[in-house]
Amino acid sequence: MLQTIRKILPFNFFSELPRVPTKMSEVKIVRKPRYDGRIKKRQWEDRRSDKGAGLDPTKSKLIKKETEITGELLEKIKRRKFAVLLGYSGTNYYGMQRNPNTPTIEEELFQSLYKNKYISQENFTQVQTMQFQRAARTDKGVSAARQVVSLKLPENVEVSKINENLPEVIRVFGIKRVTKGFNSKVQCDSRSYIYLLPTVSFIPYEQMMVQKGFRVDEAVLDRVNTILQKFVGTKNFHNFTAKKQATDPSAKRYMKTLVCDKPFVKDDVEFTLIKIRGQSFMLHQIRKMVGLVIAIIKGCTSEETLDLALGMEKVNIPKAPGLGLLLDYVHYERYDNRYGEDGVHEKMIWDEVEGEVNAFKEKYIFPNIIDTEIKEELMVEWIVRRLSGHKFDDVDAEDDKSDNEEKDTAENR
Repeated sequence: MLQTIRKILPFNFFSELPRVPTKMSEVKIVRKPRYDGRIKKRQWEDRRSDKGAGLDPTKSKLIKKETEITGELLEKIKRRKFAVLLGYSGTNYYGMQRNPNTPTIEEELFQSLYKNKYISQENFTQVQTMQFQRAARTDKGVSAARQVVSLKLPENVEVSKINENLPEVIRVFGIKRVTKGFNSKVQCDSRSYIYLLPTVSFIPYEQMMVQKGFRVDEAVLDRVNTILQKFVGTKNFHNFTAKKQATDPSAKRYMKTLVCDKPFVKDDVEFTLIKIRGQSFMLHQIRKMVGLVIAIIKGCTSEETLDLALGMEKVNIPKAPGLGLLLDYVHYERYDNRYGEDGVHEKMIWDEVEGEVNAFKEKYIFPNIIDTEIKEELMVEWIVRRLSGHKFDDVDAEDDKSDNEEKDTAENR
């Protein structure tokens, strides 16, 4: 075999192969050069954006980097998670959530933050980059006294500067540092709403509705409160929203308290407040709850309709106007118990600005709802034009088309 290989290969093939050392003395040891920390350090410095300037003990450790955005230079600084408390009168806005080419509360807020250089162009365009979240979405025309949003902001944010670039019907009341993972929607335990309406809404349907001069009987308000108690607890509210099946687990919601306050009079028109606190709400849920209560009190339907609506059967529930609805408070008890006394974060209780919030409600929210109702009689018109001819057994009926602008599909409002 070896002779055959020798015949094929060139004559001098084996002689040209490198000789393998046979003795240890013939083995040449190649050592790697010793580690030179200075060389490695210089290479590391070259990779730094400041070329190692921050390593010089004679210079400041904080090297500020500037990024050009729309022709301006914005200082890149460390941002932290904050909760922002704001209030607004939503009459002239198409809800809380930003929508293209429509006036919304969030659009006004983002514009102000951007003008003050508290957020970047990227944050303004894509709000998820600053981890923005709202505690509740409010529909077209709905107001809020204590809405809470969470987002990342610089530590030097000034409330007064934000308000300078906001319309007077939108105010930021306070800002608090929160935990890194805080989410104003997820951490919210419950939400409190108010529905303001004229008491003439409770007059029997066969009687003429005249707002001025009307005063409701105390017995009627007692019955209103009795009916409201049927909503308390965990119920199936599939009939009180849009496109929700009775078997859908998300249709079950927990209502903590519902109460109708004592009435008050403004410009000879009597009003009352229905206060509702629940863990979460679906689209149009509160307006449909109020609409059904009004229908029962007026005699348009019976309390059996409410019992059926909270069951598995399909019932067509009327939806009250959005004007009187107000987000009053968002609650964070669990968050407060866990982080409120850790020495770093504050409780999500805004007692220090309570006077300012109430003043805003009395100046911009309640007067706007009351004056609009007195002038335009939206509740009276809704009762006469819609509720009087409403068919509760028409399960295929669509919602009021006057609210086509409302695109909200949120599960937690």
